[in-house]
Amino acid sequence: MSGSNNQALAGKTAVIVGGTGGIGKATARRLAAAGARVVVLYRDNREGAEQLVAELDGEGHGALCAAVEQSDTLARAASTVAAKWGGADILVNAAGFTKPIPHADLDALDDELIDRMFAVNWRGQFAAIRAFTPLLRASGNGLIVNISSIAATTGIGSNVAYCAAKAGMDIMAVSLGRALAPAIRVINVSPGVVDTQFVPGRDQAWNAKQASTTPLKRIGTPEDIAAAVEACATTLVFSTGTTIHVDGGRRLGAA
Repeated sequence: MSGSNNQALAGKTAVIVGGTGGIGKATARRLAAAGARVVVLYRDNREGAEQLVAELDGEGHGALCAAVEQSDTLARAASTVAAKWGGADILVNAAGFTKPIPHADLDALDDELIDRMFAVNWRGQFAAIRAFTPLLRASGNGLIVNISSIAATTGIGSNVAYCAAKAGMDIMAVSLGRALAPAIRVINVSPGVVDTQFVPGRDQAWNAKQASTTPLKRIGTPEDIAAAVEACATTLVFSTGTTIHVDGGRRLGAA
């Protein structure tokens, strides 16, 4: 169990897109410990999603299949959440995809990969928001939290398209923070390097090197990011249309 188990989110339903990833799982545990009913959306890891749901604190949780790049599956998931859970109060966009490509290798970043990067890392998040906004608006106090990246502002990341997609996500939070207020708040949580398997090929030696060049001298954990998501829902209630950096200060001198 993670979190304080203070039941601050009792009676709330939280939907986590990409709920079987490292950050998604930590967030599910954290929000459940705070009393929320958690609906985990997964793409193809049904077994992992169901196991996670079974391990969560509290009751009333569930798992649904939805592919972030297929908008119709997100719309169906929203309909199911409405029918089975009666609505949604929190939407967490934690799905994503990347592939390491040196920024100077322009030919390696071909059109197909660029299109997939934006489909999974920007269009899919917008599609999830579009699908769940009626439920979040009906709750009267809806919250959207998108997992962004400091790559959006440093321009240093797994590839140029990934940096661009995350920059697009940050400005989307500004636009939608304005457009969806006051019924729905929109906040981005922006990690630096996090100890997950999200970026292929990054091992512990690479992580150690990044920790040494981060002001707080460690890389992030999924729990660090999940704690920030919980804060968005419980204490940062006068914030919207903004991005919160949870990176150990890495953006101050990322290299």
